[in-house]
Amino acid sequence: MKVPTKPWTLLYRINREVLPLAHEYLDGWRQKAETIPNDELREQALASIEKKAFHCEGGAVYGLLAGDEGRKVIRFIVAYQTISDYLDNLCDRSTSLEERDFRSLHQSMHHALTPGERTENYYKYREDQDDGGYLTSLVKTCREVLEELPGFLDVQKAMQQLAGYYCDLQVYKHIEKEKRVERLENWFSMHKNDLPSMTWYEFSACAGSTLGVFCLAAYASHDRMLSKEVNDIKKGYFPWVQGLHIMLDYFIDQEEDREEDDLNFVFYYENEEQMVERIRYVKEKADESIRSLPDWKFHQLINKGLIAMYLSDKKVQEDKELKRTAKRFIRFGGLPTAFFYLNSWMYRQTS
Repeated sequence: MKVPTKPWTLLYRINREVLPLAHEYLDGWRQKAETIPNDELREQALASIEKKAFHCEGGAVYGLLAGDEGRKVIRFIVAYQTISDYLDNLCDRSTSLEERDFRSLHQSMHHALTPGERTENYYKYREDQDDGGYLTSLVKTCREVLEELPGFLDVQKAMQQLAGYYCDLQVYKHIEKEKRVERLENWFSMHKNDLPSMTWYEFSACAGSTLGVFCLAAYASHDRMLSKEVNDIKKGYFPWVQGLHIMLDYFIDQEEDREEDDLNFVFYYENEEQMVERIRYVKEKADESIRSLPDWKFHQLINKGLIAMYLSDKKVQEDKELKRTAKRFIRFGGLPTAFFYLNSWMYRQTS
């Protein structure tokens, strides 16, 4: 079956093929999380599935690129995104602020992409220890799928590089508050020569997405891949598509992050106008960067759908200021974004 390139066919196949599988796998992880012996770990695992399921739903759309291997790829995406969301919860509401603790937790995301490497006790630097094998099960599930993908060894290095950016970000943004910005700025300075012109907080946003990893997994499900194909996909998604994804995520989380005194990268823009213009620019660069990809019209729909998915969130709908700004984003996304927005809003009302 062809990859969808029209908004209505994409939505039809998401509802028919993607969401039922994503929910099936999420339900399995929810049941596993309910058996976690440690109270804190169980609470955070269940909360990450309950409140962040839409991350798995959105990521699972890349299963449509995998054709007959879609079920397999969605299984990987849900497991890997569940690791990401669970660790984000553990770090956000952490009983620890130690860099070595966050590094150890996120080693699981590296191991999930490295079949054959020994797993370890990822909780070794924190009080809460016994998860009943939950995190290791997620890691092993990712590995099982990846080992079956014919092009995995061709994309593994690129996946690990993108995951490395992600894990570094998660470590630096969760350490002691007075150290975070300095560490993020220093980290950015190590990479800035390899990046297009951007600020440290925009780079941080670009690093904070898992979409590039999912896209690489989907294409690796078909056959062996040439290094140019792998590089094109990685460059197609990093930095701009991933940046669009996470800037929108931070845009809708502003009120919550103010209340919790959490780091939010859109706070570093001088004013709302600058924020809107930079996100518009990131969106335009994201559209440019996917033009060299196979199935580029599908990827273009993903960009437009990202805007709609985030802006239909109830955090936006319940905040007059956010909603007013969101309408500007929807306009520069065009008619497909408006179409996705209406459907996303209706889906959220009924789910």
